[in-house]
Amino acid sequence: MIVCIAEKPSVAKDIARIIGATASRDGYMEGNGYQVTWTFGHLCELKMPEDYTPMWKAWSLTALPMIPPRFGIRLKDDEGIKKQFAVIERLMQAADGIINCGDAGQEGELIQRWVMQKAGATCPVQRLWISSMTDEAIREGFATLKDQSNYQSLYMAGLSRAVGDWLLGINCTRLYTIKYGQNRQVLSIGRVQTPTLALIVNRQKEIDNFKPEPYWVLATVYRDTTFTATKGRFTSKEEGEEAFKTIEGKPFTITQVEKKNGKETPPSLYDLTSLQVDCNKKFGFSAETTLNIIQQLYEQKLTTYPRVDTTFLPDDVYAKCPQTMNGLFQVKHAGTAPYAELVRPLGGKALPKSKKVFDSSKVTDHHAIIPTGMIPTALTDMQRKVFDLVARRFIAVFYPDCKYAQTTVLGEVRSVATESQSTEQAIEFKVTGRTILNAGWRTVYAKDPKTEDDAESPLSLEGSGEAQERTLPAFQKGESGPHQPTLTEKMTTPPPYYSEATLLRAMETAGKLVEDEELRRAMKENGIGRPSTRAAIIETLFKRKYIRKERKRLVATPTGIELIDLIREDLLKSCELTGIWEKKLRDIEAQKYDAQQFISELKQQVTTIVHDVISDPTNRRVTVLPEEAEKKKKAK
Repeated sequence: MIVCIAEKPSVAKDIARIIGATASRDGYMEGNGYQVTWTFGHLCELKMPEDYTPMWKAWSLTALPMIPPRFGIRLKDDEGIKKQFAVIERLMQAADGIINCGDAGQEGELIQRWVMQKAGATCPVQRLWISSMTDEAIREGFATLKDQSNYQSLYMAGLSRAVGDWLLGINCTRLYTIKYGQNRQVLSIGRVQTPTLALIVNRQKEIDNFKPEPYWVLATVYRDTTFTATKGRFTSKEEGEEAFKTIEGKPFTITQVEKKNGKETPPSLYDLTSLQVDCNKKFGFSAETTLNIIQQLYEQKLTTYPRVDTTFLPDDVYAKCPQTMNGLFQVKHAGTAPYAELVRPLGGKALPKSKKVFDSSKVTDHHAIIPTGMIPTALTDMQRKVFDLVARRFIAVFYPDCKYAQTTVLGEVRSVATESQSTEQAIEFKVTGRTILNAGWRTVYAKDPKTEDDAESPLSLEGSGEAQERTLPAFQKGESGPHQPTLTEKMTTPPPYYSEATLLRAMETAGKLVEDEELRRAMKENGIGRPSTRAAIIETLFKRKYIRKERKRLVATPTGIELIDLIREDLLKSCELTGIWEKKLRDIEAQKYDAQQFISELKQQVTTIVHDVISDPTNRRVTVLPEEAEKKKKAK
């Protein structure tokens, strides 16, 4: 008998139906030589300190650092989990072979490997690796099963991540709680959680310490068009007023009219982070909400595997794209076909194949998030919004570039020489405008008056630029006339608070502000956290009451600020250092770095941190909140 194990009952039922295991049993499906069972996500976890030795149960500085000679796993303490595991264990110990049908990613690999280890499975194991839950994808996956050994580096990367988080999280949380929380307030420290909190706290300090400074902007209106002085801002009012006097009452002359044609390529397909960013900006969805919705769409066979960090498709997906496009053509919401008119121009000819979309060298385990071509029914409003973003982005990448004409107009006002000013002076002004010549891919995002909530202008979407469409009058070089100058006082503004969208981008680029899409892609290797875990990290900061939300702003609480202020060890709060760890974990997965070396380095780093904190002679303390003290008391 072959035992298949999936990550959720719903996924197991789909697989069982395809392979003919149609008889329901307690905790599994059976038939056609298969038994299909399931987990509920993580059934197993790394052992807790007290599982290694009773001495580690009590929180004390003398027990630190806690470094087990060998890490072990245990079953989670939950009656439902224990019952299901007993079923899995019985099936696996009698199996002739096992097929790991867990989610095709690092976490999915770890979940099922731990279950197989705990169940004492000894038979051969094969791996089902699929990027969508359609019947066709499942059949193809079963026809191309691979030996589990092909995914050993994936498992080692997941295991290293879990062990690393245990070593740093458990040791440093106890260390800081005892030393600085007076053993009454839990101070939670995490490998990714703490640098993320530091991003928010540091930004907030920049805002709090910001001192607005005045500056003056010189502009003038000529032929109902506002031109701005190219000199930029004036830092003193006197300097601005002097420039204003220089041009007041003098004619404005057009000195140059430059027209240049340009183009904008379609935005990239979605990876998880860019989808979360757009959903937060457009709908106000949290990162966790977006992840949950796109996971639901994946399990409903409507979109491909969501926990991805690439925006490319492999070359072999190209042949399936017309079929996917045909599925979108048939989609209907409330009696209307939102994509039919967008897909129609692409029909009857081969879809364009761009290297910016199809590049197998940029895809490892999974490709960008795209629709599967299955037709959705009975979607919730939130599901429909997320599906709409994915669908439109998929259609848009096959559209031509958006072509535009950009006009730059320069003008000047010259002052004549006077007794006090021996030479003639000229102050230059500039305005730019853009006219769309051929909307191309922007057509996909044009508002449809028939629908209430079609996608907004793509100018506000991720990666689509900030240029504003503005048609200028037909200016001629040399023309001249009266104008109305203005000198406007403005104030410098602090950097903005993080929103979930901008925080996700900061995590992706290890805290560096990066606008360029190509550079951002290159920096992903050194980002902090994984696309699939960043949402949970942000939620943890909310749960710990280290941050709160004010409208879309993420604001650090006094406790969150105090915690970051207490931490002097850069290793714990530096995004760059955490990004280096993430790069090593990726290299373990790519078989470029040794997992044992990663763990050894982390053990040494934790030992150093423990020594330095225990040796701290200062009397630094965090303010104890009454509710936290009560929680700590109950935990003991």
